[in-house]
Amino acid sequence: MSKLILILVAEIFLLTAIASGGDFARTMNKRFIDLPKHETLTHLRLYWHDSTGGQKPSSVRIQQPVSNSSLFGSVSMMDDALTTHVLRNSTVVGQAQGIYAGAAQGEIGFLMVMNFAFTTGKYNGSTITILGRNAAMEKVREMPVVGGSGMFRFARGYVEARTKLFDLESGVAIVEYNCYVLHY
Repeated sequence: MSKLILILVAEIFLLTAIASGGDFARTMNKRFIDLPKHETLTHLRLYWHDSTGGQKPSSVRIQQPVSNSSLFGSVSMMDDALTTHVLRNSTVVGQAQGIYAGAAQGEIGFLMVMNFAFTTGKYNGSTITILGRNAAMEKVREMPVVGGSGMFRFARGYVEARTKLFDLESGVAIVEYNCYVLHY
């Protein structure tokens, strides 16, 4: 009898493995990887300080646009300060590191690929990753949070970006980011 039960259990495990989609993916049991049972929704309000001019710019163009009349095709690398208030000399809580590329021909629109890397407080060493379209002339832009690390492991959510200051002559932009992040 116990042999029969053992064979049935083995068949069930085999059928479960086949039904799970093969060798490349499987569902993880939360108990075995020590995941908390409930997700947390965190709201972060940060100010992104981008500077393309001056002695020490925080972003540099690494690819010029394909024409003078548009930013289409331009690519810039950034390492921008994230602060708690609009003023540049307010508390820095991290860096926005990544790229933005001119991805629209008929408007000022960027593909944003960046990590918000936190360097202080509770989230020190954690990141959230943002990847999406930024139609820069719109009052409010929404981009998805596609992942994270540290305290934001398994993160998902979205950010809303609102330009607070843009000075074409000096190359300075300050953007308020309201981040809504679900994480464990």
